[in-house]
Order: sequence, then structure tokens, then C-alpha cells
Amino acid sequence: MSDYLFNEPRYTDPDAARDYLESVRWPRGPVCPHCGAVDRISKLNGSAHRAGLYDCGHCRDQFTVTVGTVFERSKISLDKWLLAAALMAASKKGISSKQVERMLGVTYKTAWFMTHRLREAMKDSGGMFSPGGGTIEADSTYVGGKEKNKHASKRKAGNIGGMGKTMVFSLIQR
Repeated sequence: MSDYLFNEPRYTDPDAARDYLESVRWPRGPVCPHCGAVDRISKLNGSAHRAGLYDCGHCRDQFTVTVGTVFERSKISLDKWLLAAALMAASKKGISSKQVERMLGVTYKTAWFMTHRLREAMKDSGGMFSPGGGTIEADSTYVGGKEKNKHASKRKAGNIGGMGKTMVFSLIQR
């Protein structure tokens, strides 16, 4: 694996990791995961509150950026979670829990828990094209004869992309 991952602040500092996750998950500011409110949300600061805690003025619930994610209710620091996710996403053939254990400096049980949770999150969820699961293949081609063989009234002048041909695009579920 590349050493550049280990030099990024979001992979070495829990506060930087939380700031990064907040910027990715909430680009326009915090959103309450309980009621969906975007206004009347205040950040709770002080020694009595944990870092990154927010309070919703609508539903009066408290939340952090990890609520509703695979990072929720985990005692593993967020920087280790992000590094494990980056390692799994960057490895071409996958990465073992044993390798994650060695690279992150955690126990095998912790590495196994993290990799299984991340793999579950990466699993195919179906989506709008494939409600029952499966692979969707997409392909496109141009159909039609040569321009020089067409009657003069049927030729399309100046058409560069398909040379006057009709584009056909198809989606197939395997």
C-alpha cells in the first residue's frame, strides 16, 4: 500500500477525521439524522460534552456525524475507521483482516469487526435498476449505413459524432 495514506491528517488524528467526515457528509452544514432538520442545530462545546456533538432544536435529540453510518456505536477511533476504509477501497484484490491488524496496530478481533462492517456497507444494495440484485451491463453503439450510400436528401451534413447514424444505448440485467 502507498505510504501517502499514513501521512494524511485525517488518518492520524481523530479530530481531523471527524472534521473530514463532517465536510463529506454535510457539505452545507449539519443535518439532524432523526428529523432531517437543517436549521436550529447547535454544536455542543465544553468539558461535559464529547467532541463533535450536536443538538437539534426541533426534535431535541443529540447526534454526531457517525449516527446512521458503519462508524456508529464503535469505540474504535474514527481515524482508524477512515484508514481501514481507504485501505480496503484502494486495494485492487481486497485486503485481509490480518493485514488491517498489522497496518493499523489493532487486535485481530478489532480488525475483523472493522473489515466485516465495511464489507457489509460496500455490498450491492440493488438500487433503482436492480431491485432484486444482480449485475447491470451498459453498452452503446451507432446503427446505420455509410453516409455515401444514402440518398442525398437523407444525408446529415456536419454530423461528426455518429456520422449521421442513430445511437443505440442498452441496459441488460444479468
